[in-house]
Amino acid sequence: MRKSDFFYDLPPELIAQHPLPERGASRLLCLEGASGAVAHRRFTDLPELLRPEDLLVFNNTRVIPARLWGQKSSGGRVEILIERLTGVDTALAHIRSSKSPKPGTTLLLAEREGEEPGPWQLEVTGREGALFCLRTPDGSPLPALLNQIGHMPLPPYIAREDEQLDQSRYQTVYAEKEGAVAAPTAGLHFTDSLLAQLDAQGVHRAAVTLHVGAGTFQPVRTDNIEDHHMHAEYLEVDEQVCAAVEACRARGGRVVAVGTTAVRSLESAACGKGRVAPMTGDTDIFIYPGYRFRVVDALVTNFHLPESTLVMLVSAFAGREAVLAAYAEAIAQRYRFFSYGDAMFLTPRPDSLEPR
Repeated sequence: MRKSDFFYDLPPELIAQHPLPERGASRLLCLEGASGAVAHRRFTDLPELLRPEDLLVFNNTRVIPARLWGQKSSGGRVEILIERLTGVDTALAHIRSSKSPKPGTTLLLAEREGEEPGPWQLEVTGREGALFCLRTPDGSPLPALLNQIGHMPLPPYIAREDEQLDQSRYQTVYAEKEGAVAAPTAGLHFTDSLLAQLDAQGVHRAAVTLHVGAGTFQPVRTDNIEDHHMHAEYLEVDEQVCAAVEACRARGGRVVAVGTTAVRSLESAACGKGRVAPMTGDTDIFIYPGYRFRVVDALVTNFHLPESTLVMLVSAFAGREAVLAAYAEAIAQRYRFFSYGDAMFLTPRPDSLEPR
C-alpha cells in the first residue's frame, strides 16, 4: 500500500489548539467496522457502548516536562526534547541547533525560550543515531531538573507555547509511571466520575505502560508503507494484564484498548489465540492493513494525522475505506482533531481479527 492511500484533506481550523473547558465534554464518533455505519455521540455515552463482561485497557504512562531551552557554552541557542530517560541522571534527546553539539559540550539551560541561562546545565556525552546522549554534570536527578524548568512537550501541530493548563490537561487522570514525551491522547477524555461510573457498571480495567516517544509524530517517509521503519518505544505488560485478558476471554467479554498505544502494547505481547504474555522492553510494531489483531476487540482513539502510522493502524482495524469515510463525516460535522480533539469508538472488520 502507498502512503497516499491514507491521505485526507483536513481544514487547519479543525486542529484543536486548546482542550475543552471540561475534560469529558468531547464528542464521540462511533464507527462499526463490520458495516461502516457511523453514529454521532458524546464521550459521556461510552458506558452505553460497553458491557460488564468487557475489559478496558489503559496506558498509565505519565508525560514528563521534556522540552528545554538554552544555549551551548559557545553561545549558540539550542532546543532540547528529551526522548527517553535512560538513568537517574542520563537521557537520550533530540537537539535542535544551528550546529550539532559535539561530545563534551556543555548546554546552559534557561527557564524559557530566549531567556538568559540560569544555573542549570546538561553535558553532551555522545550520540545514538539521531539522538544525543545527555547527563547532568553533577549526577543530580534529571527528573528533578525537568520538573523545575522543563515544559510540556506539546505536539508540533499545536501552534502555541505551553501554558499552565497543559500541565494537567495534557495528562490523563490515571497517569502513573513517568516517561512519556507525548500523551496517550485517547485517555485525555476520561474523568474520575466517568471511571467511577464504569466501575459501578461492572466494566473491568487493566493498565499497560508504553512511554510514548516523539517519534509518534514523525512522518512516514517512504512511498511504500512496508518500507517504513517504526521508532521503538518502551513498554511493560505485566502478569496482571495477562490475567485480566484471560479472564475477559473466559467470560465472553471484549478487550477494549484505550488508545493506539494500548493496542500496540497488547499486540506486541500477543502470543496467539487472543492471549498475551508478560513483556518488558522495546517495541517497534508497525500495524497497517493486512494485519490480523490477536487481542484487541474494540478501540477508543482520537483522530490521527493524514498519512500517519496511526491512521494506518485504525485502518487496519476498521477498514481503510470505512475509516476515511468516517473522517470525512467528522470533518463535515466539524469535529475537533488530534491531541486535544474529539474521540472515536471503533469496532473491527471481521476479517481484521485473527481467529480465536
